[in-house]
Amino acid sequence: MYWWRRDPPQADEEEEGDTCTICLEQWTNAGDHRLSALRCGHLFGFKCISKWLKGQTRKCPQCNKKAKHSDIVVLYARTLKALDTSEHERMKSSLLQEQMLRKEAELETAQCRLRLQVLTEECTKLHNRVQDLQKLILQHRDQLLRCPRGSQADLLSGLPSSQSQRKYCFQKTFTVSQTGNCRIMTYCDALSCLVVSQPSPQATFLPGFGVKMFSTANMKSSQYIPMHSKQIRGLAFSSQAKGLLLSASLDNTVKLTSLETNTVVQTYNAGRAVWSCCWCLDENNYIYAGLVNGSVLVYDLRNTSCYVQELVPQKARCPLVSLSYIPRAASAVFPYGGVLAGSLGNASFWELKVGSSHRPHVLPIEAGGCIDFQTESSTRHCLVTYRPDKNHNTLRSVLMEMSYKLDDAGEPLCSCHPVQTFLGGRTCKLLTKSAIFQNPEKNGSILVCTGDEASYSALLWDASSGSLLQGLPTDQPVLDICPFEVNHSSYVATLTEKMVQIYKWE
Repeated sequence: MYWWRRDPPQADEEEEGDTCTICLEQWTNAGDHRLSALRCGHLFGFKCISKWLKGQTRKCPQCNKKAKHSDIVVLYARTLKALDTSEHERMKSSLLQEQMLRKEAELETAQCRLRLQVLTEECTKLHNRVQDLQKLILQHRDQLLRCPRGSQADLLSGLPSSQSQRKYCFQKTFTVSQTGNCRIMTYCDALSCLVVSQPSPQATFLPGFGVKMFSTANMKSSQYIPMHSKQIRGLAFSSQAKGLLLSASLDNTVKLTSLETNTVVQTYNAGRAVWSCCWCLDENNYIYAGLVNGSVLVYDLRNTSCYVQELVPQKARCPLVSLSYIPRAASAVFPYGGVLAGSLGNASFWELKVGSSHRPHVLPIEAGGCIDFQTESSTRHCLVTYRPDKNHNTLRSVLMEMSYKLDDAGEPLCSCHPVQTFLGGRTCKLLTKSAIFQNPEKNGSILVCTGDEASYSALLWDASSGSLLQGLPTDQPVLDICPFEVNHSSYVATLTEKMVQIYKWE
C-alpha cells in the first residue's frame, strides 16, 4: 500500500495549526492520530507519520530531511499555532525611538528654560541700569543746557561714576591677643558676631588655641572658646545650623563647635595637618578639609567615625592654603558646583557630580607662588593672590572668571581665565587672605580687598575698572579680611596678629 503526500495548506487557512499536513485531518491528544513531531520540528498525526516512514521514502514530508521511525516524538498539546510578532517588534522599536526623542526634547527644553532664566535676569539688570542712567541724565540736563559749551566737559567729568563717592570709614579697634599669633576670622550672620582665632589667653592653665567672639551688634568683645592644641588655619560657619562653626588646625583635627553652647560637638582626626576647610553648599551634610599634602578629605556629618572620600591632587602635593565652595547656579557662564582647592603650587576645581563623586579639573594658573584663593559665588569669579617672584617684583591679585566647555562626550571641562590684575607692594612674607565681595551699593559690581605688607594696610579695589578706591590703614601687616553686614549697614574687618579693626561703609 502506497501513501501519497498532499501539499500543506496555505498560510491563510484558519486551522493550519490544528491539522496534519499528510491527511489534512485534525490531530488528537490521544489515540493513534495524536500530535507528534520529527527531529526537524514539523508536526503530524502519529498514525500518518508512522506509516509514511515505514514506506520507501524515509524523509520528512515537509522539508525532506532524513528521518526514521525512532525520531518520532509524541507531543501533548490541544492546539498549536504560530503568532506573527513582526508588527509587535516594529511597534516596540518605534516606541523606544519615540521615548529617546522625547528625552532629548525634554533635555533641550530644560536647557532653553535655563538660558531663558539667565537672559531674563540679565535683561532685568540692564533695564534697571538704563533707568538709573536716564534719571541721572534728567538730573543734570538743565545744568548742561545752561553751561557754556566749553565748560560742559568739566561738568561731565564731575558726574558720579559707577562707584559712588562713599567709602569705608574707621569705626573701632579690638585687641584680640597681647602676645599675637592670631591668624584667621569669619563672620556669623545668625549670631551677629565676628569670630577670630587666637592662642589661649591663659596658656599656663589652659594651653592651646581657640576663638574669641566679638558682637557686631554692640561692638563689644565676648568670651574665649578653647578648641585645638595647635594653631587654627581655617574657620567656616554652617549656612543651615545656627552657630555651628567648622575649624581646621595644624593639630591634625577638624572640629565642629556650637557657639550657642560653646562646646565642641564633633572631632575628626585627619591624621595630617589641616590647613583649610569649608562647607558644601549643595549637600548640607558634607564638609571639606584641605591637608598639608594637597589632598582634600570629604566628611559626611552622618558618619562620625572617619572621612568618606579622599580627593588626591593630580599635580604637585603642596599644602592647601584655602578651600572655597562654588554652589550650583542657573548661570550660562558657569552652572556647576564644586570645591575650589588652592595650594601653594596650583589649583583644582573638584566638580561635585550626582551623589558624592567628584571630578577633578586642574585650573590653568601660574605654577608656584600662590598664597590665597577666594571666590564670589554669585558672579562665578575667583581671586588668586601671588607673592613677588623673579618675573614680578610686586604682590599680585588676579581676578579670574570661571568658565567651561563640553568635550566630545558632552562632559564639562572646567577652567578659568584672568579678567583683572591688582598690584600691591614688594613685600610678602605672610600667607595673607584677601576678600572678594559684592559692592555695598548693590549695583551688581564687586569689590576686591587685599592686604599689603609694605604699607601696613588693606587695599580696596573696584573689580570692574581695576582702580584703587582707598587704603585701610592698620598697625601691622594684614592677615585676614572679612566683609559683613549688620542692620543693613556694610562693614569690613581687618585682622593683624594682635588686633581687629572695623570699617563702616558711609
